[in-house]
Amino acid sequence: MPLEGIFAPLTVPFAKDGAVDHAAARTNVNRYNRTPLSGYVINGSTGESVLLKWAEVYEIWETARASAAPGKTLIAGTGAESTSETIEATNRAAAAGYDFALVRTPSYYRGQMSVEAEAEHYLRVADAAKIPILLYSVPANTNYAIEPPLVERVAAHPNIAGMKDSSGNIPRVRDIVAVAPARFRMLVGAASALEPSLREGASGGVLALACALPEMCCELYEAHHHGDAERARRLQEVLSVPSSVILSKHGVPGLKHALDTLGYIGGLPRPPLRPASETAREEINAALASVADAARSVA
Repeated sequence: MPLEGIFAPLTVPFAKDGAVDHAAARTNVNRYNRTPLSGYVINGSTGESVLLKWAEVYEIWETARASAAPGKTLIAGTGAESTSETIEATNRAAAAGYDFALVRTPSYYRGQMSVEAEAEHYLRVADAAKIPILLYSVPANTNYAIEPPLVERVAAHPNIAGMKDSSGNIPRVRDIVAVAPARFRMLVGAASALEPSLREGASGGVLALACALPEMCCELYEAHHHGDAERARRLQEVLSVPSSVILSKHGVPGLKHALDTLGYIGGLPRPPLRPASETAREEINAALASVADAARSVA
């Protein structure tokens, strides 16, 4: 399956009693199926992965797989702190019909997570995994960033297909692309860095903002892909405001409010996350209105 284009790391709707609302999840996926998104990531950071039990994750994987349209690439978030648990989750994802596994860096024992320790972790997972894996660098949450030396150590493994980098560090994207094999796919995880990262060799993005604005994120990718650099740059400027306000400032609760506003089913986050405040909701609504106004000037 291709690792190019825009992928949405789907949110998880919760019912009033706090349980996963699978009907709402199906409704969202059915709507995303009508967009140009290349596929979906299930159980990523945007999906509140660390707040879910594995039993819930496995059920969500089944719901998303059954709802996804043919041709959509499915990526399962399978990272855990231990290598053995990561392997177990990865092979559960393979059995559920997923195409790739997204494996975040272990980070709880941050002081012991050297390049050698992380490389051994990824190589063991890759050896045992029944589907290809993607490295996942999300330093805002783990305080550990994958740098080029780690990629050099592991990227030649035939079962390591690429990486998602959510740091927003464009020089890092460039440097990793430079040391990785040609088949290695770099997916950027920060909407604010999408267009310049594509210019540096990224093959696409896994963007939380694509949950709310999938068509516009895909428009930017297509503009770049077809050589319309000016349009891609202008779309990047349009997306910078919602990226900053909705995600950088208000996170998953802000994104869920944006989804509710746009006709998707966002709902409440799972505690200890708190719902977006009234002030946050007003800021998000204003950011979405600015996108609608700016989009007309780019069309």
